[in-house]
Amino acid sequence: MALLSTEDRQRIWEETPYNKAALLAAVAATDAWIEANQVSFNAALPNPFRSQASAAQKALLFCAVALMRVDPGLAQLLRRALGVEVD
Repeated sequence: MALLSTEDRQRIWEETPYNKAALLAAVAATDAWIEANQVSFNAALPNPFRSQASAAQKALLFCAVALMRVDPGLAQLLRRALGVEVD
């Protein structure tokens, strides 16, 4: 999985009320953390998911779990995005 381009990082922070420089630095730090930890995340996944899932599916799984930890009410959003039922 490649680091985000400068253009993609800018897309994340363009529409926010937060201090742009601070948010851009947070986006860059998050992107760098993901880059540094993707091998250990992949290793933590059970097979057959680890060996059969695409990088996009693994990234979506990571995001879905992170969102649900913050706000379980996001299940409706996940249902729409994934087209599945979420318990």
